[in-house]
Amino acid sequence: MVIKLVGSVYYKMIQRQICMCFRQRIILKPEFFLKNNQALGFLKTNILLIPTQVRTLGNQHHQSYLSSYRKVSTEEVTKPIISLVNEILKLKDARATSLVVENRLRSLMFLYINLKKDEKDDFLKIMATDYSVNHGIVANLSKQLADMDPSSAGGMLLKTEDKLRELLTPQYVWLFSHLSRIDGGIKFLVDLRCDILALLSIIDTKSPLYSVMQQMNSALKEQLSVFFSGEFLRLQRVTWSSPASLLQKISDYEAVHPVRSWTDIRQRVGPYRRCFIFTHHSLPDEPLVVLYVALTEEISDSLKNIIYSTGDEEIVKSNVHEEQLLNIKAFIFYSISATQKGLQGIDLGNYIIKQAAKELHSEYSFVTRFSTLSPIPTFRHWLIEKMKAAERGEDVFPTNEWKEILDLINPEDNADAWAKLRSMLSNNSWIKVENFVNALKAPLMTSCSRYLYLEKRRGYALDSVANFHLRNGAVMWRLNWLADTSPHTLTHSCGLMVNYRYYLDAVDTNSLKYIQGRSITASEQIMKLSRAS
Repeated sequence: MVIKLVGSVYYKMIQRQICMCFRQRIILKPEFFLKNNQALGFLKTNILLIPTQVRTLGNQHHQSYLSSYRKVSTEEVTKPIISLVNEILKLKDARATSLVVENRLRSLMFLYINLKKDEKDDFLKIMATDYSVNHGIVANLSKQLADMDPSSAGGMLLKTEDKLRELLTPQYVWLFSHLSRIDGGIKFLVDLRCDILALLSIIDTKSPLYSVMQQMNSALKEQLSVFFSGEFLRLQRVTWSSPASLLQKISDYEAVHPVRSWTDIRQRVGPYRRCFIFTHHSLPDEPLVVLYVALTEEISDSLKNIIYSTGDEEIVKSNVHEEQLLNIKAFIFYSISATQKGLQGIDLGNYIIKQAAKELHSEYSFVTRFSTLSPIPTFRHWLIEKMKAAERGEDVFPTNEWKEILDLINPEDNADAWAKLRSMLSNNSWIKVENFVNALKAPLMTSCSRYLYLEKRRGYALDSVANFHLRNGAVMWRLNWLADTSPHTLTHSCGLMVNYRYYLDAVDTNSLKYIQGRSITASEQIMKLSRAS
């Protein structure tokens, strides 16, 4: 769509922005129009020179500009987009051409993107309730189907089954499916699910609205799971030679061990290290999940030699020589971070670990030891709650397990000792006192083992990281004392970290054993510690 040049400086400015918008399928932001009142006037004067689609967008922005001078209810704002949804769904029944449907869907995307948060929430609520399954009609049709005689109904039976199948599919599923087929549609759906999840988090779980919102969330998640399945994902290795923009993104997205500097990221993608990302054609240059791996001589029990501390810049600079094969005997997956909230619950982590393992094995086929060095993100929270119960006099820990540390704090008053210990764990002050560190090792290790191995939610490991790796077929292999004493890890797990070991020939067996039998495969160390009394 090329707009004829008419000589106006305003027109040239609009032409440049609009042509780029429609040629590259980029959504034009409303701020462009709102900041250019004279451009708006030019659009109005020369309206017939502007293509229909662009004219529609210009009118919408103009109305938005005018509405800034008066209060507009969210109902008024969402009315046009709901009308557009109805129009699109009518095109479905009319069997309109794909081009007509796509044009309407682009307008739908444009309108939604420029809604405010409360307006988006109202739109999503309407979509979830008014465009979901009509259970009354389904019940009536089901009764008709049940009353039919299969031997005589013939084609009518099949037509009724097809109609019932259609009615059992919410109308928004058809919208999601067609949105995914246009440029920018999958990215739009990922962001849309992010908005749905945010709305779900503030709705009362007992409310009827929560049920229909969850149904819409599940339907969209199911479609996204297909788009982001293994065959559509591309494994890419990130190195120091990768674009600076990509290095910046993986630094920003790191959620497990925050990146402190460019020297830090240089070490994480340098010799004896690997950084893998998954990308998707619908989100170019955008990492979906980031995985960091260390190539080591032993299965690491500490983060110290994997991520260097601040001040170790000279070690990083000197460690630029080529990798020596004799020094590589194990692969340690020490950090994995998902980057897109809209893809929450879609198992990208499982895919990237398996793909990275294949990549590493093809490069170093003689290495057979694959392990993680993983955080235990909610252990301290669980422990603090248990201590509150102990403070009230409840019997929550084995006899004498915490006696040594409690006697160090206050041998005369058990409740007071628990309260002070809980405070020290909460503010991490215990790590600065050698006697406390020594006295806490045994009770913390046994409590953490029980938390990982015995604490369950619906039959599966309570700890989210443990549940993830066990589902993937790993073995709960070793619990490590003070594996990371950074404030972040002390706050979440009192400095403890755990190795989940992947035996490639037993991954499938272990995974099925856990998923179907809800049985955790663990080492002797873990089982012994969890039984300690």
